[in-house]
Amino acid sequence: MSTKRSTLTKSLAVLTAFLTLAACSRAGGGDQAADAGADKGPAAEIRLGYFPNVTHAAALIGVDKGLFAKELGGTKLTTQTFNAGPEAVNALLGESLDATFIGSGPAINAYAKSKGEAIKLVAGATSGGAQLVVKPEIGSAADLKGKVITTPQLGNTQDVALKKWLSDQKLGVGTGADQVNVTNTENAQSLDLFRKGDVQGAWAPEPWSSRLVLDAGAKVLLDEETLWEGGKFPTTVLIVRSKFLQEHPQTVEALLRGHLAATNLALDNKAEAKQVVNNALKALTGKSLGEPVLDRAFDNIELTLDPQARTFPRLAEDAVTAGVAKEAADVAGLVDFTLLNKVLSAAGKPTVDTAGLDKK
Repeated sequence: MSTKRSTLTKSLAVLTAFLTLAACSRAGGGDQAADAGADKGPAAEIRLGYFPNVTHAAALIGVDKGLFAKELGGTKLTTQTFNAGPEAVNALLGESLDATFIGSGPAINAYAKSKGEAIKLVAGATSGGAQLVVKPEIGSAADLKGKVITTPQLGNTQDVALKKWLSDQKLGVGTGADQVNVTNTENAQSLDLFRKGDVQGAWAPEPWSSRLVLDAGAKVLLDEETLWEGGKFPTTVLIVRSKFLQEHPQTVEALLRGHLAATNLALDNKAEAKQVVNNALKALTGKSLGEPVLDRAFDNIELTLDPQARTFPRLAEDAVTAGVAKEAADVAGLVDFTLLNKVLSAAGKPTVDTAGLDKK
């Protein structure tokens, strides 16, 4: 009888141990699930995107002068350049990029495509710096009928702006004699096509609008700043993958400190900033800008970490008017300026208004 009791006792002990182990395993799994997206400390690497444009001056300066790297410390900085926003969005949503300087339109598109989950807008970079420049003989919106006008890429910030403006002017987009033929071409190619006479204008960011005016004889038909209150509108902003922000807030904060340092350098020493940007553009594109183009481009932009959050509901509506989106994206919850305002406050700078877009 004692042998049976002993065997039973051992069996119960084994069963209890098994159940305890299973419970611990389930509890551990639950903890791991809860930890997904939790702060994991500084990242080993941050992959940053930006464009070889003067409107991305803060990014160009931050990379070239080592200001991002200095703040990131042990986190490796890997960079990649793009022609326009939609390309950068694809990289970000495909998780081959962690953060990118980008236009406001593609930032909204990335947020909408991921149903408000994949990205957060964490800072501004540039206000202004986009113009509709055309052949000298074009004197009004009506003169654009039957003409070919380029933008950098379908659905990018300038593409939306042009098509919205054309809609406001009661001009259709298409190949008919009474329509405006809007094509999407890389900025450098647009310059060549304009010189050849194959296109008659472009809605372009700096420095390309200045190059078209000073190097190719175009004239300004419209400066986009005239369409916005106080002439302020977000040409370039900084967005981050939501998961990366959740897991590595220290790294994002360091990136923002570098961004502020780059912006301060440009504001405090414009001559040095121009030289740094020009050297970076030459390294990235193989050609530097002439001094008149560089001067004009810098005069047309304002470097600022404020992304003008109040403009984003209108920008979302503009995409619909432009025919780029079927419905206006809900931009509630798009922004997270927690780290930005922390960095600004520490530097004694005014904080940035979320315009209520930090909450869904």
